[in-house]
Amino acid sequence: MNIYFESFGIFFKIGAFTIGGGYAMVPLIENEIVTKRKWITQDEFMDLMAISQSAPGIFAVNISIFIGYKLKGVKGAILTALGTILPSFLIILAIALFFSNYKNNPYVENIFRGIRPAVVALIAAPTFTMAKSAKINRYTIWIPIVSALLIWLLGFSPIWIIVCAGLGGFIWGKWQEKRNNKRTNHQD
Repeated sequence: MNIYFESFGIFFKIGAFTIGGGYAMVPLIENEIVTKRKWITQDEFMDLMAISQSAPGIFAVNISIFIGYKLKGVKGAILTALGTILPSFLIILAIALFFSNYKNNPYVENIFRGIRPAVVALIAAPTFTMAKSAKINRYTIWIPIVSALLIWLLGFSPIWIIVCAGLGGFIWGKWQEKRNNKRTNHQD
């Protein structure tokens, strides 16, 4: 099968059947792109997720664009983005046309009340997978906890958290590099 059609189809299917937004799509994208087809590695996927979260815009669209670009350049990015966006557009259009007739229907209200807890689980599950993939351990667990608390309790902007984490990672890497160089020089 043509990779253009296949990647469009994968992202269309994920976009059509994922309730809960971009983060709920993560395990599905990971399963299709990393596990089943092995189009990118787990490390590449984690890097693309970090970039997608840091870039302005909708996470699901960002990650589809980055994956499409990684696979087949600009054409791949356009097709995977369309595959992600088109189902939501069509569903929202249909809801806008017909929902006003049913918005006060108790059955519809109960359906949405039932979907909410499932959406929370769909968003929480990738968090644990990402933590495992990011190799978070007992020495680094404080970083996501402090970051979450700063955002949640103190209202810090996630942008500042990302900037500080990037700067901290850069400084840590330079310190490690300097330390390793000293060890190598002492052994010589």
